Amino acid sequence: MSRFFWVRHGPTHAKAMVGWTDLPADLSDTAQLTRLSDHLPQDALIVSSDLIRARDTASAIMGARQRLPDDPRLREINFGAWEMADFDSAPQPDRLRAFWETPGNLTAPDGESWNMASARVTAAATALCTAHPGRDIIAVAHMGAILTQVQIAMGITAYQAFGHRIDNMSVTLLQHDGVRWHAGEINHLP
Repeated sequence: MSRFFWVRHGPTHAKAMVGWTDLPADLSDTAQLTRLSDHLPQDALIVSSDLIRARDTASAIMGARQRLPDDPRLREINFGAWEMADFDSAPQPDRLRAFWETPGNLTAPDGESWNMASARVTAAATALCTAHPGRDIIAVAHMGAILTQVQIAMGITAYQAFGHRIDNMSVTLLQHDGVRWHAGEINHLP
């Protein structure tokens, strides 16, 4: 059985839709980072999105764990024209509302859809399982990326997946039995 410990990166404090913008994380809470690192299996492999907020969070909790190359497939949803906008200032507000209320094939302008992001993240998780069967893997990623995997593991709709909180520096445990994913604890804050 492979266990994935999905960790959401440290906070950016941005009050906007942050997808592929490369904002740094606030990693000043060293006590929380220590608790997070101590909570995770010490012999796990660690991988992260290639965005600095995930990379730096992974480095902060890595300890003596083996680091795998950053994987851009673990990035957040590409919000395209909505990137760094808030809900009140984003272009095409009706489309934005539909994007969140009926997630699926509707794309962000010049961005990607929920289904596109899910396929990308799932390909990364599948490749990691195949390359490292039976290993514990810590994947430091983003809220949307983690929720795509929660959706798959729980067999729920994307809209239902949005009902789950994924706090910064939280851990979501998903397990793969060789056939399918199973959800463990979601949004655990050590």
